[in-house]
Amino acid sequence: MIPRLVAQRLVYHVDVTTITTPAAAEVFAFDNTYARDLDGLYVPWKAAQVHEPRLVKLNHALAEELGLDAQALDTPAGALIFSGNKLPEGTVTIAQAYAGHQFGGFSPQLGDGRALLLGEVIDKQGKRRDIAFKGSGRTPFSRGGDGKAALGPVLREYLIGEAMHVLGIPTTRALAAVTTGEVVRRERNLPGAVLTRVAASHIRVGTFQFVTARGDDATLRKLADYVIERHYPELQGQADPCFGLLRALSERQAELIARWMNVGFIHGVMNTDNMTLSGETIDYGPCAFMDHYHPATVFSSIDEHGRYAYANQPPIANWNLARFAEALLPLLTEESSGDQDKAVERAMAILGTFQERYEQCWLGGMRRKLGLTREQDDDFALATDFLKAMEGQGVDFTQAFRRLADTAEAADASREGWLRKLYANDAALDAWLPRWRMRINAEAVAPAQRAQAMRAVNPVYIPRNHRVEEALAAAVNRGDYAPFEKLLAVLQRPFDEHMALSAYADPAPASESAGYQTFCGT
Repeated sequence: MIPRLVAQRLVYHVDVTTITTPAAAEVFAFDNTYARDLDGLYVPWKAAQVHEPRLVKLNHALAEELGLDAQALDTPAGALIFSGNKLPEGTVTIAQAYAGHQFGGFSPQLGDGRALLLGEVIDKQGKRRDIAFKGSGRTPFSRGGDGKAALGPVLREYLIGEAMHVLGIPTTRALAAVTTGEVVRRERNLPGAVLTRVAASHIRVGTFQFVTARGDDATLRKLADYVIERHYPELQGQADPCFGLLRALSERQAELIARWMNVGFIHGVMNTDNMTLSGETIDYGPCAFMDHYHPATVFSSIDEHGRYAYANQPPIANWNLARFAEALLPLLTEESSGDQDKAVERAMAILGTFQERYEQCWLGGMRRKLGLTREQDDDFALATDFLKAMEGQGVDFTQAFRRLADTAEAADASREGWLRKLYANDAALDAWLPRWRMRINAEAVAPAQRAQAMRAVNPVYIPRNHRVEEALAAAVNRGDYAPFEKLLAVLQRPFDEHMALSAYADPAPASESAGYQTFCGT
């Protein structure tokens, strides 16, 4: 028996306290299409009132993108808004419902256990963006949790999301972080906080799974139409829009995962409720950037068997897409004249293209990272062999590509020293470097120009795990936000190397990084 959605038909009535001062009331111009169009996929709810809200970080650049008045928000009134204590007019706070496969096991009802969607705004580019809380208290989906967030995970999501954005990777982003003046009880007492998150939408593969598990084909059709209109309008009017949706999402996810892999990013918890229909990275819990290259790298404390290890991310993404196809099957069958076997065959054909699309995207990124300006048949082997030369040598993934850019600055081997110093045994490079050198020298590109192009795509600064932990510890334990602000500033210009910032480019000592784990933050 599938559990019924708690309060599915709006049993809970929201008594939202609104801000009456004109400046605050006019900051947001909310629309609420999700709440208006998708009845049954959420519960109206309101944020818990907090004791002493204090705005500790406002993302001025993002506020500008959204067309918001950052000056009006960077005030005590803004702290009231971003804590949920007082909400702007037009806010309709809802907890979204979704299901999901978590580490391979299906849960037919998950949902926002500590999050609330406030509404949608149209940004300066004319794009619809969700604004949501994370850590705003219990909801009917909390499953025994307190619905709160601690300051450390909130600041972590802010840092990593902004780093990903600057690296050109589609991502949700943090608009604001507020401390609540309350204690959140985890392994120890921690300062509570609320994150305000911005996304193209918060619709997930798990949203579709939730509807299909309940056998509600009419709502499934409404949800698919809504997603197509919002995220894939080019599919409207096509003969088979749901097959088009499966294909388009597969392509977006292939591109997204390729970008993760190109920078050494490990999400850590690639459950189907963490795969968005918009193609954005979402939920920065146990994520981390790889330091020493190894394809089996895992940081997440809950990923005991390496299901979501670095090298497993592409096949897991395709596995998640297969679960999406299963959820869409009633609609795909309709588009196949009621023939389910034919629908499955067509869906499998689309899923079968994922690996090729992923490899095309990954190789395109690797060509740029390696300084290749033309395509050749052996480029895939050249790229993978560079990674193999790193394996087992204690080589830092990010630094290896950056130092390769230095090597490219000379037409001969005279600039190889910095790269070779990264290797425990640089003989691993001896077979590869001459192949790469012959390849780039065959292209009519000046060495300095090639090196400059490589530095523009190979970051020198990433959110190093130990630097992130230092910044969060200072904020959480001492109320000192200076390390957080410094790290954030460095990550805003990841490709511009400065000698004074060399400490932010270096990985942690092996003794410190060994056994490093990340946690969900719930």
